[in-house]
Amino acid sequence: MAKKILITGATGLVGTALKKHLLNKGYLVNTLSRKVENDPNAFLWDVYKQQIDPKCIDGVDAVVHLAGEPVADKKWTAERKKQIIDSRIKSTGLLFKIIKEHRDHQIKSFISASAVGYYGDCGDEILTEESPNGYGFLAECCKLWEDAVEEGRKLSLRVVKLRTGIVITKAGGALPQLDLPVRMFAGAALGTGKQWTPWLHMDDMVGMYTEAIENLKMEGSYNACAPNPATNTNLTKTIAKVLHRPFWPIKVSKGILDLILGERTEAVLMSNNTSAQKILDAGFKFKFTHLKDALENIYSQKQSNESSKD
Repeated sequence: MAKKILITGATGLVGTALKKHLLNKGYLVNTLSRKVENDPNAFLWDVYKQQIDPKCIDGVDAVVHLAGEPVADKKWTAERKKQIIDSRIKSTGLLFKIIKEHRDHQIKSFISASAVGYYGDCGDEILTEESPNGYGFLAECCKLWEDAVEEGRKLSLRVVKLRTGIVITKAGGALPQLDLPVRMFAGAALGTGKQWTPWLHMDDMVGMYTEAIENLKMEGSYNACAPNPATNTNLTKTIAKVLHRPFWPIKVSKGILDLILGERTEAVLMSNNTSAQKILDAGFKFKFTHLKDALENIYSQKQSNESSKD
């Protein structure tokens, strides 16, 4: 019998791709949503009212928890910061509450998103999963998030946390924002341009969550990033090269970014030189280890056509 997976955040960028992939592999997939959907496998929940349809976990073998308010789409007011943190912690707590209350469940694994923001701004330091929690809002958010997820161990669940960098895809997220100035013939580095930017092709992101579901030896935290992180300068240069656009040797200063983004500049200028060795040691095989190859695949017409046929 096919395994059944419960995905939260299934309408998000990664969730949409993961759901499609799992269904294509023959998995059964339940989802949680805030709105009524015309899908018998979609169940309602309200994180802030702490309400959830208990039928969402019927027959479920593993939970993939991706839900959470977007980090970079709105100004970081005190209220917005609270929403970003609460959406992650309260949703995690609600899932564990329903699991704890239904003792006849068959859930064995809880796989959660996290982010490389956990480490804070670390310059050129190579970051492994053993590196300490850093400083700043994103580091604080990720620590609280991961601490909430760790409570799953008390329910005898196998817990996996994927600390994700930039997931690159044309479907949305960071890449369309990064390549817009390049397309407008205004490609340039941000800040010093020396900050390390961990990246991951969407296919590998989906593959990593699938590996975490299927590989029962995986446990704990993993850097969900390609083995070759790029500096912001190299990232922008490579986008420009693939799109056949110029890259200008000027830099967009932190002051200008502060005017545009406010506190969110922290996320743009943070340097995370992450190691992918642990996920490689777990047996995961990347489709894309070099940024140029990943971008050429994403921007190619062939890739777009094949994606539409899946």
